Amino acid sequence: MSDANVRIPEDAKERLAAIAASEGLSLRAYLARLADTLLTPQERAEQAERARAALQQWNGYSPSTAEQQDLDAELDRRLAEATAR
Repeated sequence: MSDANVRIPEDAKERLAAIAASEGLSLRAYLARLADTLLTPQERAEQAERARAALQQWNGYSPSTAEQQDLDAELDRRLAEATAR
């Protein structure tokens, strides 16, 4: 496996290195593990589509686009409220 150079602010590098060290990992190993645990936007969309299909098959749940937008707005509102606390 070849290495890549990534330019980030020094304070971000130091923070990541400290987190990695606290878990007994090198920064390189920590970043590789982190990359393996995160989903790309395409992977998240595919996962969401599979979840919607499973819900629809299981209980008929199939919200319209407007209902999805309303639910998203309500979730955003609740998250903002919880974050403000």
